Amino acid sequence: MSNFEPTIVAFLCNWCSYTGADLAGTSRLKYRPNVRVIRIMCSGRIEPAFVLKAFQEGADGVIICGCHPGDCHYHSGNYKALRRYYLMKEYLKQMGIEEDRFKLDWVSASEGHRFAELVNEVTGKVAALGPCKISSNIARFT
Repeated sequence: MSNFEPTIVAFLCNWCSYTGADLAGTSRLKYRPNVRVIRIMCSGRIEPAFVLKAFQEGADGVIICGCHPGDCHYHSGNYKALRRYYLMKEYLKQMGIEEDRFKLDWVSASEGHRFAELVNEVTGKVAALGPCKISSNIARFT
């Protein structure tokens, strides 16, 4: 199991988090290459089905990143994302997906270092958990 490298799907808001991830790359900050980025206009746009689909397709973890609360370019999108996050967390727990496999965080355009730290933190936790074995069971719930 020591050779296991998890696949992490990250949904990043276009205005802050995606730009923060870009800054991490252009600043050549060191972070693990396990993240597959999906650029979205707003973290409030994340539907629970997107998260379930990521796990169903073999993701070992999912990260949602948005603008800091109060700084959303769409006024309240990140608050909507936060409400959905808590609901999804409970739903995933009932499905047998460990809590550390799903994370919501706020990363601004100037926080490339924060994005790199977040990726390393989540990847480390998910690697310690091992592969997500739930993907075949999600089809029953969707």
